[in-house]
Amino acid sequence: MKHHNRGNGCGDSCCLKLNKVTVRIGGSAILKDVTMHVHCGEMVALIGPNGAGKSTILKAILGQREYDGNITFSAPGMRHRKMPRIGYVPQSPVFDPGDPVSVADLFACCLSRRPAFLGLSEGMRDKAMECLERVHGEDLIDKRIGTLSGGELQRVLLALALEPLPNILILDEPLSGVDVEGMLTLMDMLDEIRDTYDLSILMT
Repeated sequence: MKHHNRGNGCGDSCCLKLNKVTVRIGGSAILKDVTMHVHCGEMVALIGPNGAGKSTILKAILGQREYDGNITFSAPGMRHRKMPRIGYVPQSPVFDPGDPVSVADLFACCLSRRPAFLGLSEGMRDKAMECLERVHGEDLIDKRIGTLSGGELQRVLLALALEPLPNILILDEPLSGVDVEGMLTLMDMLDEIRDTYDLSILMT
């Protein structure tokens, strides 16, 4: 089901809403009375300087930070206020270039109950390839995590965030550490994902 009626709003039938959200840390209000409405099928960017609270508001949405106010999500087939399926890509983690862990191993650790050191089953490798296909990253499956470029790492993390397919995809500074060409490629890919899978994207 496509939700491209962005110009006229969603009629509250499919959206993420923040209403007067306040986050306090150590008695100080880091964020105060934040109100935001993200319609299904939209791509929304939060822009601001370091320390402005962009990551904090994402953590509140993810349920990782206590807050005052209301955060709700609604979509067809879901009860209002029920937690949606959220895909999350954190700020790029740092991996040791000498680490022998491959992209395939990372998928095994994240998606399988079988210990990665026992090796990948054929089914798990096929699943990893299926996920990487969503971000046109099939050629990365056997590369070591520590040797990936910024853009390649974002593709891998994005592929993981899309399994299972979420209602909303949240990305914390996905363009950090990515060169200009990689930025353009990543933004095109996010737009393709938004349109193909009909999900909302919220990024800083």
